[in-house]
Amino acid sequence: MKENNIEQLEFEKEAFLSIFPLELKLKIKEINEFENLIEVVLDLGRKPEARFPNKTIYLREEPASKEEIESIIYKLGVFDRDNRAGIEKTLHRISGIFNRKNEVIGLTCRVGRAIYGTIEPLKDIIKGDKSILLLGKPGVGKTTLLREAARVLSEEMGKRVIVVDTSNEIGGDGDIPHPGIGNARRMQVPFGKAQEDVMIEAVENHFPEVIIIDEIGRIEEAKACRTIAERGVRLIATAHGTNIENLLVNPTLQDLIGGITAVTLGDEEAIRRGTQKTILERKSPPTFDVLIEIKERGIYAIYHDVADTVDSLLREFPVNPEARSVSDKKIIGNLTFQAESERPIKIFPLGINTSYLERAIHSVNSSVEIVRDLNNADIILANRKVLERKSDLIDFAKRIGIKIDTIDKMSLKGFKEYIKKVKDKKIFKSSLNYDELESFIRKVIEQKTRLELPAESDDILQEEQNFVSKFGLKSEIIGLKPNRRIIIYPEKGQ
Repeated sequence: MKENNIEQLEFEKEAFLSIFPLELKLKIKEINEFENLIEVVLDLGRKPEARFPNKTIYLREEPASKEEIESIIYKLGVFDRDNRAGIEKTLHRISGIFNRKNEVIGLTCRVGRAIYGTIEPLKDIIKGDKSILLLGKPGVGKTTLLREAARVLSEEMGKRVIVVDTSNEIGGDGDIPHPGIGNARRMQVPFGKAQEDVMIEAVENHFPEVIIIDEIGRIEEAKACRTIAERGVRLIATAHGTNIENLLVNPTLQDLIGGITAVTLGDEEAIRRGTQKTILERKSPPTFDVLIEIKERGIYAIYHDVADTVDSLLREFPVNPEARSVSDKKIIGNLTFQAESERPIKIFPLGINTSYLERAIHSVNSSVEIVRDLNNADIILANRKVLERKSDLIDFAKRIGIKIDTIDKMSLKGFKEYIKKVKDKKIFKSSLNYDELESFIRKVIEQKTRLELPAESDDILQEEQNFVSKFGLKSEIIGLKPNRRIIIYPEKGQ
């Protein structure tokens, strides 16, 4: 398997380089960083560029010529309806920029790669039997996950899998699909035919157990998904949107998660629920059982029961997804989206010498950052006299759970001592203020309303919950580090 992958990678590298004129091909080889190459850009009258994650290298000083651009197009053939072309048996994508005469005057030659193993944190869900919807902004790896899902289900589990590939991004260009989709079969969407028609055709003609679809974006496609699900075929798909709340307010795609309808309650029922007479409720069972939000590459928020999640959101109840990521080769199954040791501690300076602070951070070699946006801060480090005049800032910081520290020694040595304490995390040791917490609890009881407390560490949150339970009230921890916090409800706890 490993040898086959190496051979495929070498084939894909040579296939990409082969489209360029000899001079540019040799220069790209000379750079010797193909594994990091993102794309090669040729614009008429400008120097050709090779783009990498953290740099851009000009391939030569002379600008790209019309003849060079035309020679690449000749090797590729025609562009499709998206002004893109591909290379058969690869995931490479070449996109054209056209002038008003419909002539190509620029090319973006993007390197496509199948990344194996990215599905590991979600493998138990993928190997299950529930339909899965993936959400996330462009570039976070949705299509890569679909490709890996197709491979795992078809090769490792022997499932009958069909990929409906509208833009050939999952299975690559040409009639023979990329080996990255395993034994899955691929149906392309021809010109003049809608994606939803091919989806239904796949079910009716080819008897799949699983259908994989990229980018559900139209109401007709959402309806086709429901039809497929009702026929007992499992779906794994991506949709436009970054989180489940996006779908709730998107009338085009609401049906994917059950749809929303307005319901008028009777007087007694409205009083019993403590709501208005007209409320929003889920209209039908969701098409997808599980929803996964891709926060960043390799970081996932998982809603295992879409129906229950939608019901909770419509009732304005808190929802708490499971979060997973890959960190130190271990799957994290809680709400810590980033390992605490990896995340820098962020300090907001107030009335202090920032040059001394920067030098102290550099000298101690500590994972500490200076931030200028208070909302991003973990700590406000302040001059005591300046802080005394900022009561509104103190109130705001307490409300959103930012720690406030003052520093007396305004020397470089004083700042170094402080940063060392932060590095050792001694600075975060604190104890629960029981008097303040009790006043919050009394407020919840008297006003019969829920109350959200400022963010705290996990140890403090547990102490808070234990203390709340002594008053017979229900509480819940919500949010993500470093903003995990507790909500106290006026209802009696179990």
